[in-house]
Parts: sequence; structure tokens; C-alpha cells
Amino acid sequence: MISKAGLAVIDALSTGREATPVDLATETGYSQAHIYEVLDDLLDAGLLVERRGPNNQRQVRVADHPVIEAYRTLQSELSHIEWADLLSPATLQVCWFLDEPRRVSEIAERLEITRQGVHKALSPLKHRAMLSPSGPEYAVSEDLVPLLAFAQAVVTHEHRSRAREIAPSATVEWCDPKRALVRVQTTEDTDTLLDRPDWQVTGLGRFEEYGLQFFLAGEPAFWYAPDEELTPADVVCHTLVRNSESRRVSYAMLLIEKLDIDQETLTDTATWYDLESMIAAMYQALQEGVEDSDEFPVVLPSESEFMALKEQYGVA
Repeated sequence: MISKAGLAVIDALSTGREATPVDLATETGYSQAHIYEVLDDLLDAGLLVERRGPNNQRQVRVADHPVIEAYRTLQSELSHIEWADLLSPATLQVCWFLDEPRRVSEIAERLEITRQGVHKALSPLKHRAMLSPSGPEYAVSEDLVPLLAFAQAVVTHEHRSRAREIAPSATVEWCDPKRALVRVQTTEDTDTLLDRPDWQVTGLGRFEEYGLQFFLAGEPAFWYAPDEELTPADVVCHTLVRNSESRRVSYAMLLIEKLDIDQETLTDTATWYDLESMIAAMYQALQEGVEDSDEFPVVLPSESEFMALKEQYGVA
């Protein structure tokens, strides 16, 4: 996550100018020694580029990068706010969850921190009247969409960088501040992630563990959530999150039937992936039978297709 010092450097360079470490130390108020450390981190992250000026002096500027572009948009649309002073890594993490009203306890559980930690992270935004409270829930005000976009860009960049350090072809399919769903393009990267304890195969590639094996077109998806159990509900959502065509829906319904996954449990998990309506339609089809309807938010298999699939895989 970008530190406050890192954000101060990006803020100072966001116009596209070049500067030396001495210039940046003077402008940001951080020591030269700390600025050198920050610059090295930002260069490694691909957020800055460097050249050597006269007398071999370091000159840095911002890179063409989604995080930089998101910050520039934030600055241009909300230029009256000193974002470098306001935002911390903790505040950016909490902001990821504020695209809709959420309870502090819910955010704390997802981030694995205390409620007091969430309140502390939110306090700079509260003091500037940037939150829209709704009972016990909080969301970012409507005019602060660029702040959400910046927080999401930072979180996605962190996960992408982590994955590509060991699997260069990795792309992030979904993430929150603590978790990421990624795909890779090469068997070499698949083998690498299979050997890493923090990464678990998920989606269709996980079905074999439950006695359901399907042909995979390409490499399996991987889930990053250290010290967290990968549940069948997660696997269903990972199967559908980026591809909800009929075949995947059929397989997800088959896993629900095979493991008798509780609807409330799966719905709670699906909330984080914006799949609630899709999951509701799938359970309705399982409980009441499949009927063709334009009202369903997902393409369901026909009754005969699903029964044949169940028979093929021995699912009662």
C-alpha cells in the first residue's frame, strides 16, 4: 500500500514535472534519507521513472500508470482538498468498501481489524463531511466517486504487483484490500502459484476436490487470502464472477446441489461480488424448477440439460 510519504511524492510530481530527491525532501518535509527509500519503493512499483541529470543527479517523474491517472483525476475534480495530507494506507483500504452503505463492524471483519481501527481510518473523512451516514452505515458522498476510484486503483495495483512478482502473466479478476482472485496465462505461472502456500486453486479448477472434474480451457484461477479458509461458497462465486455464461452457471448449480450449500451462506458471500441476484435466481431454479424467463439475471440451463448433467456426475 502506498505510504503517506509516497502519496506526498506522487502529489508533488503529479503535474508531470521532474524533481530531485533534495527537491522532494524540501517540498514534502520528509528527510532526504526517507525520501530515497520512498523513491526506491515507488520505482520498484512502477509508479515513477528515473533518469540521471547533470553530475549523475537523480531526476524522477511519475509514470504512465492507472494509479497515477486515478490520482490526477482525484486532484482535478476535487482540487480544493489536500489529499496527500488526508489519506493514509488505512483510510484507502476502508474507502474500498464505501461504494455502498456498510456497517463499521462489517468492514472491520473483512479487514480483520477492530471497529476502533475503522473509525480511526474514517476520521479524516468524517471531519471533512465526506461521508454520508445512513443509520449505523457509512458510504462516501456521491461527489467523491474519484476517491473510490483511486482507492480501488491502489488496492488492485498492490495485488497485481504481488502476483506478478512470482507469476508475470497474472491479471487481477477481483479483489478487496485483503483478498484477490487472479488468472494466469502460462503453465509455468500455474506451477509457480501451486507451489506457494498463500495461493489456492479456485473456480472450476477446484471442483475436482469435490468429486466434480471438468475440462479447463486454459489455466485455473487462483485465490489469494492468506490464513483464510477457501469455502465452497467462495468457489461458486469465483466460478461466476467474471464469466456467467450458461455452462458455468450449470456447473455452479451442480456444486450447490452436490454439497447442499446453504442459500443464506452463499448469498452472504455473493454480496461481495455483486452476485446476489444471480444466486437468488439459481436457487429459485433449483427449488422450483428451471423455466425460461427474461426476468432472470442469468442464463439458466434447461430442466433437461441440468438433469442430464446431474445424472452424468452422479449428483442426487
